[in-house]
Amino acid sequence: MTAADAAPVSEFRTTRRVEFADTDLGGIVHFARFFVFMESAEHELMRSLGTSVHVTAEDGRVIGWPRVAARCDYLAPLRFGEVVEIVLRVARKGERSMTYDAEFHAGGRLCARGRMSSVCCVLNGPAGLEPIPIPEPLASRLAEAAAEAPVEAASR
Repeated sequence: MTAADAAPVSEFRTTRRVEFADTDLGGIVHFARFFVFMESAEHELMRSLGTSVHVTAEDGRVIGWPRVAARCDYLAPLRFGEVVEIVLRVARKGERSMTYDAEFHAGGRLCARGRMSSVCCVLNGPAGLEPIPIPEPLASRLAEAAAEAPVEAASR
């Protein structure tokens, strides 16, 4: 079975340990780091699908995913040394854009929820950023997650 034959992906899970550089003086993850964690999970998702968030196409166009929206709601502290599971779900797949929902779980608790949206663009076009349709085979490899499906930590 080839990558093109695989079922579309709607959810991706990854873990990481909270490093000292991720925290404030109180040892709690600084709010801005959750955006870095979401973006890192997105990068891992793309790599798992055989691509990247920054690609040079055969015709020389540089294709990327500039962020157009991002938010995060903080529900419980995440601390230095903890292992956090990041669950990234495809909330919306448009013709030219993607919206991901993220949940951050550690120690059996939900620590934060986030959302980020990006537009697929040619980054080096003559007119600057130029939105384009999500290229194949990536478009067919991603699917919107079922709206009613809850996101839960694997350890529960």
